[in-house]
Amino acid sequence: MLVGINTSTLQFSIALLSTDGALLGECYLSAGKAHFGGLFPALDFLLTNSGRGKKEIECVAVAVGPGSFTGLRVGLSSAKGLCHALDVPIIGISSLEALGAQMHESHLPVTALLESRRNDVFVAQFKWDSDKRLTRLAEDQCLEYSDLARELIFPCLFVGNSYHSQVPRLKESLSTHFLLAPPEMWTIRASSVAALALERFSARDFDDPAALVPVYLRPPDIRPNPYQKMGG
Repeated sequence: MLVGINTSTLQFSIALLSTDGALLGECYLSAGKAHFGGLFPALDFLLTNSGRGKKEIECVAVAVGPGSFTGLRVGLSSAKGLCHALDVPIIGISSLEALGAQMHESHLPVTALLESRRNDVFVAQFKWDSDKRLTRLAEDQCLEYSDLARELIFPCLFVGNSYHSQVPRLKESLSTHFLLAPPEMWTIRASSVAALALERFSARDFDDPAALVPVYLRPPDIRPNPYQKMGG
């Protein structure tokens, strides 16, 4: 059994996936005060209600970014702590790839978007090949909305993590043809993170916990303290 974790967005999710790919359970919580504190209680809830035990966990798959700076640190440290406690391996998965992988039926290139700052987004493009494998058309990038028309392949299908804020910006910035995924698909599912990790799990292709770090793509929005420290 694999545990999938996504905290790269303000909506966190956690899922249990059997090694044959069947979904055993999943919890999703939207943004709220101190909502990341519900991560391990949600895991206990899933284990209890699926009749599973912690000793059945064989691997932890975690979204490593890009995404929320705080969320990525919380998710990765939680995943590493769980792996250490259970003595199981860890697999890091691109947040954008997990989002794009949810659009299984798309015949168009899939463009995955994640919130960054007001005028820009984290973005990557993918397509499904003839073997029904998700392949990259471009690496993860941080782009301004105004640059999307120049950098992406069109027509394409967009899916993101904030339907209400991202869709208006896309319509404002793009004059070329594009399609939108249904609103209910605009969130990263932890089950998608775990599903992408399954092939690597079967190949015993694990990450080194000490070397696995968040993928930020840009510096944090942290400004120097304008006030000098008082002596004495």
